[in-house]
Amino acid sequence: MHIDIYSDMVCPWCRIGKKNVTDAIEQWVAESGEDVTVSYHAFLLDHSLPPEGLPFRASMAHKMGGEHRIEEMLQRVTDAGAAVGVPFRFDRVTRMPNTVLAHRLTAILPADRQEAWIDAVMMAYFEYGRDIAKREVLLEIAADLGLETFPLETALDEGRGAEEVQEDLERASAMGISGVPFFVLNGKYGLSGAYPAAEFVKAFGKIAEQSGK
Repeated sequence: MHIDIYSDMVCPWCRIGKKNVTDAIEQWVAESGEDVTVSYHAFLLDHSLPPEGLPFRASMAHKMGGEHRIEEMLQRVTDAGAAVGVPFRFDRVTRMPNTVLAHRLTAILPADRQEAWIDAVMMAYFEYGRDIAKREVLLEIAADLGLETFPLETALDEGRGAEEVQEDLERASAMGISGVPFFVLNGKYGLSGAYPAAEFVKAFGKIAEQSGK
């Protein structure tokens, strides 16, 4: 089975959904013995963000129609994350970052390093409030993962990753994806949202039945 995941590193539900699908994959592989491969694709929650991003509270208030609605939403996300073992520290988050550079680095990295990279970027943002719009912050995260930063800097300078990100965005638009996380199973079954792990496992089982496995 193959899963294509469309997500944005600044999307808290994407972090929760990624944890859930990862747990589901581990359970499915243990129970079925079937291999599951994953590909990660870029999505931008807000195409209008400037490269340097915006202040977090002001950006959220604009999107949600007022400051009064922010705390309720953040608490709901925090509680949902805690329920699956994914912490959020919104008290540390001060910026709503543009994630194009982070997505480009995902595309530049080898496939077997992308999952750890995405996890590390999300952790840096949601748990430590780091500004993941900044190139130097992203390169520090890469270094902490043991990645060589000079080749990554060179690749960014050469514009690498930009084409892949644009292709992802266009593909998502063509498929009618308007929100993330979005999961495409075996190239034809779409699931939108941060489904619980058990629901993913059920979906895997149905697909296996339909494919005669």
